[in-house]
Amino acid sequence: MSASPPPRAIDTHAHFYPERYLRLIEQAGPASGAELRRGDGAGPSLKAGEIVTQPLGARFTDIDARIAAMDEQGVAVHVMSLSLPMVYWAEPGLAQALSAAYNDEAAAAHARFPARLFSLAMLPMNAPDRALAELERAARLPGVRGVYMATVVGERELSHPDFFPVYARIEALDLPIFLHPVSVIGHARLTPHYLTNLLGNPFETAIAAAHLIFGGVLDRFPRLTVCLPHAGGAFPWLVGRLNRGWQKRADLQHVQHAPVDYLRRFYYDTIGYNDDVLDYLVRVIGADRVLLGSDYCFPIAYERPVEIVADHPALSPTDKLAIIETNARRLLKLG
Repeated sequence: MSASPPPRAIDTHAHFYPERYLRLIEQAGPASGAELRRGDGAGPSLKAGEIVTQPLGARFTDIDARIAAMDEQGVAVHVMSLSLPMVYWAEPGLAQALSAAYNDEAAAAHARFPARLFSLAMLPMNAPDRALAELERAARLPGVRGVYMATVVGERELSHPDFFPVYARIEALDLPIFLHPVSVIGHARLTPHYLTNLLGNPFETAIAAAHLIFGGVLDRFPRLTVCLPHAGGAFPWLVGRLNRGWQKRADLQHVQHAPVDYLRRFYYDTIGYNDDVLDYLVRVIGADRVLLGSDYCFPIAYERPVEIVADHPALSPTDKLAIIETNARRLLKLG
């Protein structure tokens, strides 16, 4: 009896900055307070308000460099997404144009490598009517398999009713939403020691998950699927505290279920930087809700994302295959 073929690893957390998006910020961004800074060969960086990116080298921007990096990592598929500062800092027209530029370039990358590169559509959620228009357009682009969204949109939490028409259409299109932090609470306190990323991002994810639960979004849209980055951030670890609040406070009992019962309404990636984190997700939530991710290719990204799962001492072969490939293939309808 022949051995089973190795999984075709699908990285669902892989960032992409197309040159067309960067050029548009360079040309039109200053009017909205953003700028692109061309460096000394390390790659450009972006500034929008308090957000400043690292230099964006070729692995972020060049498709051929990406494919070479994927081959080296043993990754068959990237599900590409934009990252900070996304587009919400821009005035609505520019935010829509930036979203379209990203979505079109991601679709062009898919056309070059149709079996290897897919994308999550960027929407100008700071202008929900424009977000709906771009959603309708982007959903028809080749390679689009979901929607990308920040954990908060300006001053509006994800439970704001302004976003409900967008959620309704995303639900009808049967597309998952992948979340990612952009701005974080307590930015000034977290600026030292890289804490905006190390602590700020995980807590932003927990805050967003709590708003989706207590704000009624998951009840109102029962078929809406949401994927949480960085192994769910702080949310899976604090859900018991949310549950206790729901048990003891009448003002939190308007939701249909206990907070702990919403754990499986979410998917979670593998970016927890600890075998115990991944073990907890599998034991408490289920291996079928976990997706491979790397955070390609930021400084603390996994360089060997497949091995994080394949070499995990406590996971069964079935769970490893599900996390590395089959969960994402099913969720994103990759065939």
